[in-house]
Amino acid sequence: MQSRQCLNRKASGARPCANSRSLTARVLATAAPVAPSATPASAPLPLPDGVGEHSGLKHLPEAARTRALDKKANKFEKVKVEKCGSRAWNDVFELSSLLKEGKTKWEDLNLDDVDIRLKWAGLFHRGKRTPGKFMMRLKVPNGELTAAQLRFLASSIAPYGADGCADITTRANIQLRGVTMEDSETVIKGLWDVGLTSFQSGMDSVRNLTGNPIAGVDPHELVDTRPLLRDMEAMLFNNGKGREEFANLPRKLNICISSTRDDFPHTHINDVGYEAVAKPNGEVVYNVVVGGYFSIKRNIMSIPLGCSITQDQLMPFTEALLRVFRDHGPRGDRQQTRLMWLVEAVGVDKFRQLLSEYMGGATFGEPVHVHHDQPWERRNLLGVHRQRQAGLNWVGACVPAGRLHAADFEEIAAVAEKYGDGTVRITCEENVIFTNVPDAKLEAMKAEPLFQRFPIFPGVLLSGMVSCTGNQFCGFGLAETKAKAVKVVEALDAQLELSRPVRIQFTGCPNSCGQAQVGDIGLMGAPAKHEGKAVEGYKIFLGGKIGENPALATEFAQGVPAIESVLVPRLKEILISEFGAKERATATA
Repeated sequence: MQSRQCLNRKASGARPCANSRSLTARVLATAAPVAPSATPASAPLPLPDGVGEHSGLKHLPEAARTRALDKKANKFEKVKVEKCGSRAWNDVFELSSLLKEGKTKWEDLNLDDVDIRLKWAGLFHRGKRTPGKFMMRLKVPNGELTAAQLRFLASSIAPYGADGCADITTRANIQLRGVTMEDSETVIKGLWDVGLTSFQSGMDSVRNLTGNPIAGVDPHELVDTRPLLRDMEAMLFNNGKGREEFANLPRKLNICISSTRDDFPHTHINDVGYEAVAKPNGEVVYNVVVGGYFSIKRNIMSIPLGCSITQDQLMPFTEALLRVFRDHGPRGDRQQTRLMWLVEAVGVDKFRQLLSEYMGGATFGEPVHVHHDQPWERRNLLGVHRQRQAGLNWVGACVPAGRLHAADFEEIAAVAEKYGDGTVRITCEENVIFTNVPDAKLEAMKAEPLFQRFPIFPGVLLSGMVSCTGNQFCGFGLAETKAKAVKVVEALDAQLELSRPVRIQFTGCPNSCGQAQVGDIGLMGAPAKHEGKAVEGYKIFLGGKIGENPALATEFAQGVPAIESVLVPRLKEILISEFGAKERATATA
């Protein structure tokens, strides 16, 4: 069967079928070429004998190829050797068309393509929870979305009814749920038409680029992070069409630019953080920190790289860093392949030297120390706030657990156009911000029905609550999170009074997509027992700090049942003893 030959072909010399090539030519005709850069070991080498032309070894220097081909290399390296993840950018259209035309069946699909390679096209098959359906992760640099984009997202999930929904993520990104393979071609092309993409949003690539969610309107920002992150996005991902050169990194990278003392994108837990600082002469440069990440086996904050870079160096520095990581990073144990492992292996000084060499001998500045006379309390972005533009405001609304449906996207778009500038910002706290709202429109805006569901002035605890997907959709999840998190936090808000916000972050497993380690209180899915029976449960962490002088939370308790009648009293006890909460005189309904 011709379709099966296309779907199950291996990379050991087999070529795509003819109809695939013609489709690829049509789809990618608009893709802008990426100019090569003269850097050490950056030119593609001839492939080894017996390795197919589509192997992920194409852009790797000899030493990196040796690591990728080593018997101890992890499974994902073997998958990339066989066929580069960038092939998904062509195959996704082929597979979508073949399924729609009835030329193949779901059962015929190559599992490595479906479960691994399609992640390079942004499609994540959740076979354990929703077989045959995909989560589609997007790229939303700086979390900024237009009304037109919001309406397209609504149209993408609306056909799936109850199966179709979306989540705002802790990288200020959007994940669509319920997408089918048959519809993927239409959704991907529609994303391109509205200026978005899903390509290279998963697997071993750079994840969504984060910055200041109130960039451009923030009275305290040193620089507007939006144009910088848009340019970085275009450079790294070939204007949304995918950049093959960066499709075979040893592991994923999280990158952010922070422009205020609030550190809204959490540089301390990013693989690469650029911290905007002002030199004594007023010039804004960027101190560089590297290596922060969470995983099942290790959680670590970033460390200073010992240099600062100019704004002109931001793009070439980022490009060089990806090449250094690609060419020199470890490819063995999957739990030891994040950027920090390379930095520790070669040392900070050598890593900085490699970056200089890959930038043609560029020199970097000394890190800039900035002294502040007073401490800075990280701002809460929810509520109504004055912009730096006179007479205008930003309005932050709480999206409980970050969950959105098609009607929500439509209503958010309508409110943004009616009262603001037609754009919104989504945040790492999974909320939404409307910008450029005139003073005269505030009262009418606050009365909109949307804010009954997404309150502008939520309870103290709900305002700081964050949740990952949990086991509703994610096969890694050891506990349900989103719906439970909302119920638990609303119950606590009703029973307690607090003099200050307390951030409670739920994550379903030790991968910590919900970033439990940065919460004042963090809950991580874990086994537990209740009345002698195994049940879903949580570990509880305390003491995470964000903004200036950040710190990771430490484990406080384990095996706490994820049963509301148990969990609510336990958290209530912690809030009273550790955070000064008091019982309400009369609990609210």
